[in-house]
Amino acid sequence: MKILVANLGSTSFKYRLFDMADERQLARGGVERIGSAESRCVVEIGGRKQERSASVPDHAAAVRQCLEQLTHPQTGCLQSAEDVSAIGFKAVHGGRFSGTQRVTADVLAAMEDMNQVAPAHNPPYIRAMRLLAEKLPEIPLVAAFETGFHATVADRWRYYPAPYEWADQMHVKRWGFHGASHRFIAGRVAELLGREDLRVISCHLGGSSSLCAIRGRESVATSMGMSPQSGLPHNNRIGDFDPFALPVIMQATGRTLDQVLDDLACRSGLLGLSGVSGDVRDLEQAADAGNARAQLALDVFHTETRRHLGGLLVELGGADVIAFTGGIGENGVRTRHAVCRGLEQLGIALDDAANAAARGEGKISASHSRTEIWLVPTNEELVVARLAKQLLQQKD
Repeated sequence: MKILVANLGSTSFKYRLFDMADERQLARGGVERIGSAESRCVVEIGGRKQERSASVPDHAAAVRQCLEQLTHPQTGCLQSAEDVSAIGFKAVHGGRFSGTQRVTADVLAAMEDMNQVAPAHNPPYIRAMRLLAEKLPEIPLVAAFETGFHATVADRWRYYPAPYEWADQMHVKRWGFHGASHRFIAGRVAELLGREDLRVISCHLGGSSSLCAIRGRESVATSMGMSPQSGLPHNNRIGDFDPFALPVIMQATGRTLDQVLDDLACRSGLLGLSGVSGDVRDLEQAADAGNARAQLALDVFHTETRRHLGGLLVELGGADVIAFTGGIGENGVRTRHAVCRGLEQLGIALDDAANAAARGEGKISASHSRTEIWLVPTNEELVVARLAKQLLQQKD
């Protein structure tokens, strides 16, 4: 069984192709600038990279373009497009639908109901899924919702202290996201340590960030709430925020609620606070050059990460492993140091030399640390492929 996993943007389509017999990645590639006169098409098969420009009007054409590359007689890795058993999507918010679902009109309608909650994620996925279902009906579409991994979270973590009917009627709950990444970390750490009963805190730090408390491979609690705008500060999204600030901002600026929400979703986070960038690498460079606001943004990011880490440590009663993943988690030497600083009394001690030298998967905790600290590169696409395979086999 071969699964194509799609990562969609409003004008981009990135993919990985897996042979699920042994979970090998057969190919990766994508199309950028979809809808422009000249789109950039890239494919990498067997270590060989090909790149060319072509007119790609929409996401369905982008999928056809990638299938042509993958089935090319000389350079492809598939006999025909029929070899693709399904296209899997790392979908974000399905509201009344969670877990892994075949994409149907009902599923798409439920996703559409959550557009206000996930404005940067749901609309482009919905448009592309509808287009692909119409133009490529022979290929099953599977949505692996990010909220699915957090289905095991108890109600005491799930519910806001708000009118109860809001939760039942409008899905106003703490759903949690980055489920594919946290699920991968749960499984990989269990493999690395050879234990199924581990207490793990997965720190997915990147353009979008969240922490997850895991016990025995299951999500216990997570830092994100009803929307991907919540929890830690993100590159350009707000994170946790007091809703009673909204009328103050609206009255002072004359901006509408939609305009303020757009500011919180697109021009806040590390970018809004620093005025420099939402990229931690840029902020570290600016802070080194004396930019106080860039340093403030980094300090807030580190502090919020530590605040959520502390709450999850209490929930688990301590941790066997803290795992850093995501773009910042995997590459951010300073961030890992700042998050773990001063936690020796809690049995958490970083090995500074190992942290500075870390490249790829490995342990970076000091020898005397009771909690092991690991750097574990995530593989969200493989998780989506596994979930799609399970769903197809269940249907069969």
